Amino acid sequence: MKLFTKKPIEALVAQANNEGADSLRRDLGWPSLTLLGIGGVIGAGIFVLTGQQAAVNAGPGIMLSFVIAGVVCAFAALCYAELASMIPVAGSAYTYTYATIGEFFAWLIAWDLILEYGIAAATVSAGWSGYFGRMMSGFGVTLPEQWSKAPYDFNGEEIIRTTLSDGSHAILNLPAIAIVTLMSIFLIAGITQSKIVNNLIVALKVTIVLIVIAFGAAYVNPDLWSPLIPDRIPPTPELPNGSFGFAGVTAAAAVIFFAYIGFEGVSTAAQEAKDPQKTMPIGILLSLGICTVLYIAMAAVLVGIAPYQTLNDPAPVAKALSAIPELKWLTQLINIGVAVGLASTILSLLYGQSRVLYAMGRDGLLPPAFCKVNAKTRTPIWGTVITGAFAALVGGLFPIGILGELVSMGTLLAFVLICLAVLYLRYSEPGLKRSFKTPVIWLTAPLGALGCGYLIMQLPPATWSRLWIWMGAGLVVYFGYAYWHSRYHEKKLAAPPAE
Repeated sequence: MKLFTKKPIEALVAQANNEGADSLRRDLGWPSLTLLGIGGVIGAGIFVLTGQQAAVNAGPGIMLSFVIAGVVCAFAALCYAELASMIPVAGSAYTYTYATIGEFFAWLIAWDLILEYGIAAATVSAGWSGYFGRMMSGFGVTLPEQWSKAPYDFNGEEIIRTTLSDGSHAILNLPAIAIVTLMSIFLIAGITQSKIVNNLIVALKVTIVLIVIAFGAAYVNPDLWSPLIPDRIPPTPELPNGSFGFAGVTAAAAVIFFAYIGFEGVSTAAQEAKDPQKTMPIGILLSLGICTVLYIAMAAVLVGIAPYQTLNDPAPVAKALSAIPELKWLTQLINIGVAVGLASTILSLLYGQSRVLYAMGRDGLLPPAFCKVNAKTRTPIWGTVITGAFAALVGGLFPIGILGELVSMGTLLAFVLICLAVLYLRYSEPGLKRSFKTPVIWLTAPLGALGCGYLIMQLPPATWSRLWIWMGAGLVVYFGYAYWHSRYHEKKLAAPPAE
């Protein structure tokens, strides 16, 4: 039964109220929380996945894909907002699950979050490297391919070496490693410095997105939106899941869910938020709402100025703009915007990962180094260093597409558990103080869980086998270390949790 030990609510409240030198610094108001969410959401999804999924799965129906993903996310976001207002402690879904369903499920969700944040940061860094190279080319500087591309690729069946145009092999993606290292340094410097950097980058990124939407809208050809949902292509050896039709729209929605994971990062900032019971729900819901509108508008412009068949490109936004001679001047601006903007996405993901590891270390499920806070900067330095090193290694070795679907799988599973947890807690602990309540909980939470479950089923079957391998590794770590060091098993409940 120790597997289902729940973390006492009073322990969470004590940790939330701790303002000592070993705690995190509360320095984030709702504007910074909202920008943290936007920084995490607007990244590879709007600049890369939008065009690629339109080309291979949804056609102009990519607009509907974002609507579907946004609605499902909204259900999950409402559940997140209630839990964040009730349990304002670092750790996001891991902490919420620990307090409601039990330790074993909390560990599983935490292992999912490691996949979601850490590997997502690595894949985004690989995407950043490509745009950085194009940006430098625009300034007349060509980066050597051997040191700016991942040495390994995935051909759909196995991992292979990356062969370059001259027949040689790539050695290491140094730009990807460099950007992860730089963002890690900002995080280690302190939450105030990280906030300033993130806010400036997000402001620039959103401005460029708005410029593309505003100028591109003038050249939209409505004929390119027809048919909105292209005819279904049945499965073939090359496309084992088929393409297009409404099934293609939902398949694209499942993949682009990767683009929405940033809003959840707001909930990891609970212990660094000012007045978290009020500011956390605002940050979560406002960031998701703003990003969903921008995603749909960008998708409408892209498939409205260029045929969707042409957008399966590493830089689909630049590809679409090149179809309109009057808009070619925007291409370099986009390269700069993406290169700068994806940096804030990486920062948000690394931030979320380090705070989840901080919470796990504090609970004894990971070694104490993960929850060690620097007395001066009040940041979990070792957790950030370990997270950054892992993300830099993966980003330096593998391309952006190799784990994108797996990250979406991890995100969706986390959302399913959050929706179930808030529903369970509403009825099992009705007396707990809730500054924000999910409206129509008996409908919102089940719809969120079912919607996420449906999107999971739209992911390619091969994703499941990779997930089982990942979760199997997680079970080895849990039963090899975490189970024996947990602070909240029955024999340790009498002692107050160490901070």
